Amino acid sequence: MKDDALPTPIESTLLRRAGKAGIRHGYFTRKGGVSDGIYRGLNVGLGSNDDRDNVNENRRRVAAWFGLSLAKLATVHQVHSPDVVTVDATYDGVRPEADAMVTATPGLAIGVLAADCGPILFADPENRVIGAAHAGWKGALNGVLENTVEAMLALGAKRKAIVACLGPSISQANYEVGPEFVERFVGVDPSYFKYFAPSERSGHSMFDLKALTVDRLLASGISAESLDLCTYPDTERFFSYRRTTHAKEPDYGRQISAIAIEDTF
Repeated sequence: MKDDALPTPIESTLLRRAGKAGIRHGYFTRKGGVSDGIYRGLNVGLGSNDDRDNVNENRRRVAAWFGLSLAKLATVHQVHSPDVVTVDATYDGVRPEADAMVTATPGLAIGVLAADCGPILFADPENRVIGAAHAGWKGALNGVLENTVEAMLALGAKRKAIVACLGPSISQANYEVGPEFVERFVGVDPSYFKYFAPSERSGHSMFDLKALTVDRLLASGISAESLDLCTYPDTERFFSYRRTTHAKEPDYGRQISAIAIEDTF
C-alpha cells in the first residue's frame, strides 16, 4: 500500500445542503487508491481483474471517508436493470443483482459503481431517506430512476423533498451510437429524438445520456442537477469503459459514488 490517505471526492451543491440533516455524500474519482497499471488509483470494481486485496483496500478507504468500516459499504451487482433493493441494518455484504439501493438506516453507506454510465445519488433531508442508482442507457430508459424514487417514498420520503444529482458520466460529445440505437429510443417516445445529434460518421448519432437522465429525474417530480463532468477524456480522474474499448485495453476500473446517513446526527 502506498499510503493511508483518504480519497477526496467531488460533491454536489444540491446534495451538500442535505449535510445539515446528517447526510454525507461523495462522487469519488480514481485518485487516492492503491491499484496499479490500467487500474491505477481508486478502483473499487469487484468485477474487474484487479488484485482483490487492492480493490478491498480502495473500498475500505471509501468507507473510511464516511467514518465507517468496509462492512458498512453496501453495493449491488449491477446488471443494467430497473431494479432497486432496500437495505437496512441487516445488510450482510451480499451484493444482489440490481442497479439501485435505498435506505433509511443511519451508519450505512450505499454506493454505485460507474465507468461512463450515470451514478445518481438521492436524498430526502427532511425525512432522512437516501438512494443511489446506476443508470446507463438501458437503466435510464427502463425506469431505474423512477423506481428509486418510488422505493424512497416507500421508506417515508416525500417526493417534493427529494434532491438528486448525476455524477461523472459520458457526455454526448463522446457517445456515438448507430441507427438501431436511435430507433429503440424513438420507439419508446418519439420526443426522445431530441437526445440525439448528427455524428461526423454517416448514419450515426451522438447520444446525450446526461440530458435524458436529468430530464427523467425532473419529470419524476424531484429536484435534480448534474455535475456535468465527462468520464471519457479525463484520464487522470475517471475510469471509462468506452475509452478503454477504443484503446484496446484488456479491462478497466470503476469509480464509486456513495451516500450515507450519519449515525450520530
